[in-house]
Parts: sequence; structure tokens; C-alpha cells
Amino acid sequence: MPQNLNEKINDVLEDRQLSISAITRELKDKGFVEHRLVLTGYLRALRDLKKLQEIEVPPSKVYKRLDCQEKSTDIYSIIGDHIKHLDMEIRLPLVVCIISKLFKRPVFREELLHLGINSKNVTNCLESSTCVVTVSRDENLKLYRSEITRIPIPANDPAYEIKIEDMKLVSMANMVLLEMIKDLVDTTGLTPKTKQTKLEI
Repeated sequence: MPQNLNEKINDVLEDRQLSISAITRELKDKGFVEHRLVLTGYLRALRDLKKLQEIEVPPSKVYKRLDCQEKSTDIYSIIGDHIKHLDMEIRLPLVVCIISKLFKRPVFREELLHLGINSKNVTNCLESSTCVVTVSRDENLKLYRSEITRIPIPANDPAYEIKIEDMKLVSMANMVLLEMIKDLVDTTGLTPKTKQTKLEI
């Protein structure tokens, strides 16, 4: 498969959305001949990478470009992208700290699953003598579960909170939140080109 096929697909989809058959025809006109099944798999991979949006238009699917202005607004995806490079012993308390600050409530296990943190990760942390995360005993947990409508929270889903206000953890959380804002807002023309704009954690 040609290495610049992605560029050609972007060119074909500029300012419009097309079906797989239409994309195949357009690419063929540009000298790129690929079997329809191969191209279908490639388009779905670009969809999974959030490079393209797949739209159901029965009986077929159409694809359109996802430009930088259309970045994911799912809070769990945004946070996940910023902490995925960190070790789990740092990632878990950092996530609990960030979400607690954002939503002013404990963090449910279901939310941690959306961030790639499973029950075993949580258990390992809680068993550690240095763990700053604890199971929440907040009396409003039932109310919080019912008020969360973006994702389904199981009725008995446990929640977690930070038991010790650690300034280093708070500082790291603030840096991640700043990076999230910079990713969501166009700061072109506001930051010096000669300065490093990426925060180190």
C-alpha cells in the first residue's frame, strides 16, 4: 500500500464526505488502485485513530475528515492522552486527583476503567503503604451515581478519593490540566516560538 495513501485520502475528502465506493473511484482516478476490502480496513483504522469520522448513511457508510478543530471532547479520552505515558503508581492517584478537582466528587471505578485503569491496578495501589488513594465513604455516593448521565455507573460501583493532600500530586494535576487547556484552545500567536511550550511531568 502506498505510504502517502493517507494524504491522498485527506485530499479526496477535503470539504466533503464520501462512501467507500466513491473514495475507491476517486483514488483510482489519482492512480491509487487498491482492493475495496483493503481500503475498507484502512478507512476503519483511520476512524479508530480518530483521523476520520465514520457516519452511517444506510445502506452504506460515509467518511469525512476530522480536522484539528474537531478533537475529541470526551473528558476521559483527553485526560487519558495526557497521562498514558506515566507509570501506574503515579497515573492512578493523578487521575483521582484530577477528576476529583474537575467534578468536585469522588471518582468511580467505572470512570477509571474508561481511563485504562482496572480493578487490579486499584487493588495494588490500595495495598501499598505509600498509596494516597482510599475508598470513598462519602455519604452522597448514591446521589452522585444517579446524577452522572454521560456514562452508566453501576449501582454498587465503589468510588475513590485522595486521603492525603500531597502538594507534588496537586502540582502534577495542575500541569496536566494546563496541558489539556492548551490542547483544546488555539494558542497560536500567544506563546513565544523560542520557548518550550510542553510541560514536563
